[in-house]
Amino acid sequence: MKRILALILSVVLMLGIAVPAYAIGDENIDSGGGNLGNGTSTSYWNPGMDGVRISVVETSSHAVIGNTIDWSNKMPGTNVIHFGKISKLSYNSGASLRPIVGGYTCIRPAQSLPRIISSGSYPASIDAIRSYFTDEQVIRAIAGYVGMDFDTLICGDYKIVIEPIAYLVYGGANYAMTATEAALYDKTVDGDLRYWMGSLTHQNLPLAIFLEEADLGYPAWSGSTTSKVSNDQIISSLGIGIVRFNDELEPPEIDEFDYEYRVDTDVITSVEVSGGQSDPDNPVTVQFVIEGSTYTVSNVYYPEGDSQLVWVKWHTPEEPCVCTIRVRVQGGGTAQSTITANIVDLDGNDPPNPVADDRNDDFTLVSIPEKEEVTSASWGIWSPWWQENWVWVENWEKCWHTDRWTDSEGKSHTDRWYHWVDNGWWEDQGWWEFDYSGYSASLSASMAITPDSMSPTASATTAKSGYGIQQTVTANVSTTQSSAVTAAQNAVTYFPEFNYEGFWRLLDRSVSGKRSAFAFKNNPYSTYNRPTHFTPIWYPDGSYTPYTWLLDCWTPAGMLSMNLTDSIRISGDLWEDWHIAPAN
Repeated sequence: MKRILALILSVVLMLGIAVPAYAIGDENIDSGGGNLGNGTSTSYWNPGMDGVRISVVETSSHAVIGNTIDWSNKMPGTNVIHFGKISKLSYNSGASLRPIVGGYTCIRPAQSLPRIISSGSYPASIDAIRSYFTDEQVIRAIAGYVGMDFDTLICGDYKIVIEPIAYLVYGGANYAMTATEAALYDKTVDGDLRYWMGSLTHQNLPLAIFLEEADLGYPAWSGSTTSKVSNDQIISSLGIGIVRFNDELEPPEIDEFDYEYRVDTDVITSVEVSGGQSDPDNPVTVQFVIEGSTYTVSNVYYPEGDSQLVWVKWHTPEEPCVCTIRVRVQGGGTAQSTITANIVDLDGNDPPNPVADDRNDDFTLVSIPEKEEVTSASWGIWSPWWQENWVWVENWEKCWHTDRWTDSEGKSHTDRWYHWVDNGWWEDQGWWEFDYSGYSASLSASMAITPDSMSPTASATTAKSGYGIQQTVTANVSTTQSSAVTAAQNAVTYFPEFNYEGFWRLLDRSVSGKRSAFAFKNNPYSTYNRPTHFTPIWYPDGSYTPYTWLLDCWTPAGMLSMNLTDSIRISGDLWEDWHIAPAN
């Protein structure tokens, strides 16, 4: 009977590609995290310096079986302070925290790990961890390193425990620590670790992996996924994922996506390629297979121990759909093999026809929402160059000499001897060096709301309720790599009378280069078919503030977007402009 691997993990990750193999699992996953801040010169963390601690636990006794191992794509430096290979379960069973200087070892897996800890412009992918830890080859590798037979491991009597690890610098010293170890260590230094490194050690690290369902005595996490957590919360509930094995195979439902795009939009899809070194002697090529078309990115280069962001620009279909993007890497690198994109249509949710006797006696103003806002992004490209190193290659050979002569007695003599001659040559035994060229993009925009000019009693900033308003949004993208960036392509406006939800207007767009302009579409309820939105007749006097989310400015490092607002003042209603003329 086929066995199932039920993965109970919560992760924010970016996938390292898996060798095609039978996926033996179905997932139950959630995630959290946030921005990491800047750190200091002596206490900081570099994105990508992460890994996982893997241990196998007997289901009935919760005892750790075999070797506990650390996996990472990055090899930390020497003299790392660590705490041994101790599982979270062992700490919770009474194991003490014992710092060790030097001697730390970790394994670089054949199939590169996904990104474990999210970092700013490089959020990780939930689908990546699903693909990785349900890959049969990965499970077989874990079994081998732990010291177990594969069939024994997946028989149902054991579970795999996965903990996120961060390699950080704290107080000028290099550390390797799991989320649990960070919390325990913070207690020994009276909160100093949290003070300097809390965005990592008490937010993104513990929230990188957590349980969605209770298991092995640990609860499902139901707290905040976007703010710092306490030491006790980490020790009791966070920084742990569990892989369990059952007896039935059911395909998982796709309810998480790597990207959400809008229909009929230029977008950019990116993957991070890593593994080994890619240079002109050993180049990497990446292919994206999207909607029946193959996009090829050649000459992808990066140095040993680093990675390169690779992207493709394409245009989404005109109808909503779920698009599965296949990624193929040719050469020595690895990358996320499957990307899912949910393509949605924001049009068609326009407000209903306003009528003159509308009422809303219970209306209360709500706070203006704030959707995701990212106004700048950065990325870069590695460029290899050859560092010459001319070396003389010795090639010593014997050079024979012969001398013949006749002595005074007429006897002939022959002497033969040799000496060594270096017939070598100069050889360039150089190597590839790499320069990193950084690029960036920033989004700026403005929004203006004005009364419709057909409103007979309106001023520049004031109108009576029941009349229309018009809107303009202008946006501009500044970038140092124009070919890798799109303009802002969509803007959606929400209105206070609907509590900024339920109904909205997708604005008409006009794009020229990296500049965009947006305005209301012509309103079918307008007598003059004007691009207007009618304020409700019942809207109270005071500020009337529509809210616009400007989005779909795509870069290799993700989407740029902005929250915009503008207001007019409502004073009176349109009934005040009506009068009944007496009959003649």
